[in-house]
Amino acid sequence: MWVYPNNWIPDKSLEQMANTKYDVLIVGSGAGGGATLYRLCELWRNQGAKRIGILEKGNKLFHSHALNIPTMNVSRMRDQLWPDNSTHVGARLPQFPGARQTFALGGRTLFWNAGCPRPPQFEIQQWPVNSEEMDVYFRLAETIMNVTTSYAQGSSMQKVLMNRLHANHIPEATDFPLAIDMRGSRKGEIHSNAWFSSVYFLAYAMNDRPFDLALNAYTTRVLLENGKAAGVNVMSPDKKIHTIRAKNVVVSASTLETPRLFLNSGIQGPAIGRFLTNHSFVLGTGKISRRLFSDNIGNLAILKRETRQAPYQIQILGPDQYISYQQFEEKVLQEELGVVLVAFGRVEPRYENKVYLDPSARDEYGVPMIQVNFSYNERDNAVINQMRQGIIQSASAMGVTLDGGPTLLPPGSDLHESCTSRMGNDPATSSTDRFGQIHDVSGLYVADNSVLPTLAAANPTLSTIALAIRTADHIVRQSG
Repeated sequence: MWVYPNNWIPDKSLEQMANTKYDVLIVGSGAGGGATLYRLCELWRNQGAKRIGILEKGNKLFHSHALNIPTMNVSRMRDQLWPDNSTHVGARLPQFPGARQTFALGGRTLFWNAGCPRPPQFEIQQWPVNSEEMDVYFRLAETIMNVTTSYAQGSSMQKVLMNRLHANHIPEATDFPLAIDMRGSRKGEIHSNAWFSSVYFLAYAMNDRPFDLALNAYTTRVLLENGKAAGVNVMSPDKKIHTIRAKNVVVSASTLETPRLFLNSGIQGPAIGRFLTNHSFVLGTGKISRRLFSDNIGNLAILKRETRQAPYQIQILGPDQYISYQQFEEKVLQEELGVVLVAFGRVEPRYENKVYLDPSARDEYGVPMIQVNFSYNERDNAVINQMRQGIIQSASAMGVTLDGGPTLLPPGSDLHESCTSRMGNDPATSSTDRFGQIHDVSGLYVADNSVLPTLAAANPTLSTIALAIRTADHIVRQSG
């Protein structure tokens, strides 16, 4: 049977990569791994002797974010496409049952909602990074990701409901910053992939300089020599082990998989796998009369930002499934329009919330599987109650009639898990230094959500990408 050659990006075999020693080897192609690759290729554009490799556990799936596919809309992506192309790892994690992984080139950025709010300034000031320096990297990330607040510009629904929120003493309501390219194709320059995914990073990288990419490459162990990173062991689907050498290894395997890799490699820092943090996730849905808006209803994308007094954010989206839809789909609006209010709350980082190896379970490759200890404490539950009230207050301010009480979703459902390899100055409470390098292991870095020092209520992806670009800059400086 003829098989479509999915060759929209070139890749190499593990056998080929095993014959090369890399200056930098990246594990994982999601947001952090993709950003690291992009920045290294940009800075080493004219450094022909530098060798960069990237390993992805999954295969090629889509060439773009799923919502850029013509046959896709939000409902189809959420209810069918993503479940069919992801792994419900929470099914065996009783304390983190909502967790879901995507093993594919581009990772979960193939399906994310593109939300890019920055953490509040008071949060960044607690990080082991100068806040003015972080501002530079946030701006770099926002530029490369096409972050915009104009997605709902001109929408009657956006204008009316924003005004109602402000008039009813909710000044934190603002246009939701989203990673969406709003430019149209012109003069031969194509802008047809509006929603951002890590595939953008791959495209930028391959047009700056060559790099080697291996797919279906399951990294099982980081190799150390004399306290320094020396490479990795990788398994192919036929269970064959390949050793790939590198001067620097950047792990971006995910908040759950990165500590698994370190622990299986015998890297036993006291904070590795600890401080597992997520967002408490409360969902509200409601209806509002269509007659309140002009014929140009448009769409709705409002963000109620986090404050010190209200440590949560609310994303207010609608109408119904038409937050994003293809031009091929007729927009059929009822007299009562659906509005979704999605609240993400701050969860305190705690040492006892952790990812650890389960000695009683191994995967098909013989690698120990993970287990999770996770719970919300009294303060977290107080924030959850605030979130419920915040949804009720916001709905009332807008004139939205809620369908019922806001619902708390199971831990892990937010898909924002972070901090299991977190950055800090103290090796007792952090896994990496301020540049993302594992304490006392030269050349071994982390560049995914797990490296975040803390998790504010803001979506983590923008912060992860900003820190990954900063880590790449540090590697370039150290490499000379």
